Amino acid sequence: MGTGFALAAPLLAGAQPDGFRGLRARTGTAQLRGPDGGVTPIRGFEGAVPGPVLRVKRGEELKVRLVNELVTDTGIHWHGARVPNAMDGVVGLTQATVGPGESFDYRFTPPDAGTFWYHASSRSIEDRALYGLLIVDEVEQIDVDRDLAVIFDAWTLGADGNVDKDGVASFTVNGRNALDIPVVTNERVRLRILNAARNQLITVRLDRHAATVMAIDGQPAEPFAARDGRITLGPGNRADLFVDTTLAPGSIAPVFVGSDGREVPLARFVYSVAPPLRSAPKGNPKPLPANPLPERMNFAAAIKLELALDDPRHRAPPGAFGRPLFTTVPRATVQIGFKNPTDHAHAIHLHGHSARLLDALDDGWKPYWLDTILAPPQRTTRIALVADNRGKWLIESQVLGGESGIRAWFEIT
Repeated sequence: MGTGFALAAPLLAGAQPDGFRGLRARTGTAQLRGPDGGVTPIRGFEGAVPGPVLRVKRGEELKVRLVNELVTDTGIHWHGARVPNAMDGVVGLTQATVGPGESFDYRFTPPDAGTFWYHASSRSIEDRALYGLLIVDEVEQIDVDRDLAVIFDAWTLGADGNVDKDGVASFTVNGRNALDIPVVTNERVRLRILNAARNQLITVRLDRHAATVMAIDGQPAEPFAARDGRITLGPGNRADLFVDTTLAPGSIAPVFVGSDGREVPLARFVYSVAPPLRSAPKGNPKPLPANPLPERMNFAAAIKLELALDDPRHRAPPGAFGRPLFTTVPRATVQIGFKNPTDHAHAIHLHGHSARLLDALDDGWKPYWLDTILAPPQRTTRIALVADNRGKWLIESQVLGGESGIRAWFEIT
């Protein structure tokens, strides 16, 4: 099986004299079916999928120069990161398109530590390989022995290996068909998991390993156990898991990935035959350091609206945007009900903000933050947020198993 990649120092390849890190959108190939399965032509950052891991410490500025070597327009959206509006990468709403042969400088200081990702403004089938991971490290030292990224994806490939919406479905992990995760008995591993699939829900299950969920969509959560070592992620969702490797030296344990009732062993923990790292596993982990998100919301004075996920008014072609859903001054509390009268679930992505998922029967909320929300069919899913990031912010949905859903936006003046 192929090896994974550890997250240590920032990747400096492509660094410019002015401190920018060059990131080229260009053509390339990927071995999505493994080393013996031929190659798949892609358009990726640095010609690869996933693209380079970008890493910065919270409070430090990230400077990335996008260079477009493709024959089509592009841009970068920093998924989940609460960036300044001009850096959000929504072509036609927050920035001009980056045409062939052009470049664009993205620079911002992330306010939150956590696991985020970046991808092309368009998530069309042609551009779906244009993505990579953005890691914002905590200022504090985190009590783990190993920090690893695990990026799952779902592809449909034709017999020639090309991406084909009518092809055979297959999963990948870190751009390959298999992944070995090297571990030592009694160490603690931080797994940063991303579901990079364009329109597919996935379930990840760790065999014979307990997992503690430490963060969801980049934001720290009150630690809780993943039941049966299992976690479900919609397209674009991330989860940080702490896993204590308690099996005997020399053990091998699979990591299963499933969707639509099918489950395959896509990765595995491979234990060294060396003695345990310590005499016993670590104790219960303490929560990750908090990010500067609001502790309270004023529901009594909240802006309240409902957004139907089948509303044709919000199905404008790419690059076209109608009137805003609402305009508000900063720090207003907003409650949005996503009404899904269809027979398909939608994954809804909220730009520039994190939101609480509200309980169905009262005004309480779930004990975690989200920027990508799953809206089941035939139900209304409600969220609440504090609109505190000035600018024009997109709300977009993706039909699971289908094409793009709605595109709406709101403005904070």
